[in-house]
Amino acid sequence: MSRARAHEAAPGSRAVVIGGGIAGLSTAALLAHEGYAVTVIEARDETGGRAGSWERDGFRFDTGPSWYLMPEVFDHFFALLGTSAAAELDLAPLVPAYRVYAEPEGDGVGEHIDVVSGRAEATALFESREPGAGARLDEYLDSAADAYDLAVSKFLYDTYATSEGLRDPDILKRVPTLAPLLTRSLNRFVERRFDDPMLRQVLGYPAVFLGSSPYDVPSLYHLMSHLDLDDAVLYPRGGFTEIIAAIERLARERGVEVRTGTPVAQILTADDGSATGVRLADTTEIPADIVVSTADLHHTETVLLPPDRQSYPERWWRKRTPSFGALLILLGVEGEISELPHHTLLFTRGWRENFDAISGRDTHIPDPASLYVCRPSATDDTVAPEGSENLFVLVPIPADPELGHGGVDGRGDPAIEAAADRAIAQIAQWTGVTDLASRVTVRRTIAPADFARDLGAWRGNSLGLAHTLGQSALFRPGNASKKVPGLYYAGSSVLPGIGLPMCLISAELVVKRLRGDTSAGPLPEPATPAG
Repeated sequence: MSRARAHEAAPGSRAVVIGGGIAGLSTAALLAHEGYAVTVIEARDETGGRAGSWERDGFRFDTGPSWYLMPEVFDHFFALLGTSAAAELDLAPLVPAYRVYAEPEGDGVGEHIDVVSGRAEATALFESREPGAGARLDEYLDSAADAYDLAVSKFLYDTYATSEGLRDPDILKRVPTLAPLLTRSLNRFVERRFDDPMLRQVLGYPAVFLGSSPYDVPSLYHLMSHLDLDDAVLYPRGGFTEIIAAIERLARERGVEVRTGTPVAQILTADDGSATGVRLADTTEIPADIVVSTADLHHTETVLLPPDRQSYPERWWRKRTPSFGALLILLGVEGEISELPHHTLLFTRGWRENFDAISGRDTHIPDPASLYVCRPSATDDTVAPEGSENLFVLVPIPADPELGHGGVDGRGDPAIEAAADRAIAQIAQWTGVTDLASRVTVRRTIAPADFARDLGAWRGNSLGLAHTLGQSALFRPGNASKKVPGLYYAGSSVLPGIGLPMCLISAELVVKRLRGDTSAGPLPEPATPAG
């Protein structure tokens, strides 16, 4: 009875969802579709959470996610609501998927390669840099695609409420293959197959999307290369705020009430310990039959619940690993920048040292840094005034609020602004845009202290709990409280993990919990009318 619907929403059933990011809005939309009367409570004045937006002088910046990967997850989510990604979003494929610049020798421009999605294009690129690497990449991507299919069908959509999925005969017979992928690091897996430093970095960098380093994530995550090399990299025109707007629109169409500028102070419980609603900062109480918190899990557990109701108390967090922190630099630039396509990665020669700097014992802001630049104005004419460019720069740094706050027009904390200056100078030199700094007309920085203050992010991390082996799949925090019946979780610190697609799945996992569905796969999509 793994597909049993043990918890149909009774008439008048009420749900409160804490947090108006993608996890909160998607959970609300699905719950309303199930028949709940849903209220979303968002502390900030706008929805979006990490997938936020900022505007100034005709520029509009995404302040979080910028890679549209795993399109089938978005397609499935929208299908559950009777629509499609194609109907809700204007998606543009990116060619190239991204460009990679290597650290130059001396003061020159760095060598660069363009990565184009597609098996033939990817294998040709690898072969051009290392004889025999094309065939090895072909095998690598076969393995990545197989691991990805296994993850989607057997792991990502499993609530782990029971061990039913783990006892699947298909998984048990693959244990000999899976075991090495779980015990060997991604970096070691890559280095055994390829010698060229830039190719190794192309295959190792996806660990950053998981909030960690290629030295720390298990090699099972080589599946990420299926997404950008085998599949495609897309962009929603108008920016990632359009994804938030689409999901919020669908939620509101189903009767969801969204309250912004309304902090939650406490999750309320009855004498028997079950969730009964929330108390707001202004002492207003909102009753509910179920509560779903999509706020940072550490904040939910240690601030919104009393000690005797915490499934994950402070002592639990002392042994956990946050994702890296981030220095975000939003730049409005006068004139064109043809040297940068939509996505660009700058990789240092000191690869290991760079990751040690942001996640090791002696943490500091690396210089130079392996960093990422998004130029959405290469694809989208709505994000910058005509004749100008929009740049979003992400510098991975330690998850440490003591590094300081960012600010507008260079008014952030000195260490943060100095690091931003170095990053801008690095981009200018490595890519050949030598006058970049002098052309900046709009500048804002966002740092770990801002993530902690504005998003309640544990230790100022940028993404959630890192995807180490001990924080993945069944070892990741589950989506239901162990001590408060009727309290559920969604978002990047719980199952299944980091990223927009994972947040959509986490919303679906709440519905599966309520239905009593213990299957390992996604919910069945509703039948579409013929024709």
